[in-house]
Amino acid sequence: MIQPVVSEHIEISPDVCGGSPRIAGHRIRVRDVVVWHEQLGLSPDEIVSQYPQIALADVYAALAYYHDHREEIRQEIERDRDLVRDMKNSLPSKLLDRLAGDDADDDPVPPR
Repeated sequence: MIQPVVSEHIEISPDVCGGSPRIAGHRIRVRDVVVWHEQLGLSPDEIVSQYPQIALADVYAALAYYHDHREEIRQEIERDRDLVRDMKNSLPSKLLDRLAGDDADDDPVPPR
C-alpha cells in the first residue's frame, strides 16, 4: 500500500513504464530519480532544475518510496544494467569497428 502523501506523487500503472513506480502524470520512474540522486550525485534541487516538469515534492516522494521499497527498486536497477550489458554484448558497435579499422576502405574522407 502506498502511503497517502507518497500516493499523491507516485503512481503504478501496469500499462505505463512496464508497471514501474513513477512520478504521477509523468514517465519518470522512481528508479530514474534514485540513479540521478545516488549514483550521479544530483541533489533534489538539481534534479528539478534538469526536469522542471516535476516538482521538488515529486523528487522527495520518489526518494521516500525508494527507501520504503529499497530491494524492489534495486532489483529494477540491476535488471536495467543487465539488459544494457546484454545488448552491448549482442549488438556490434559500428564505432568500435571503425576505430579498429574494419571499415577503413569505406571511409568517405580519404586520409591526408
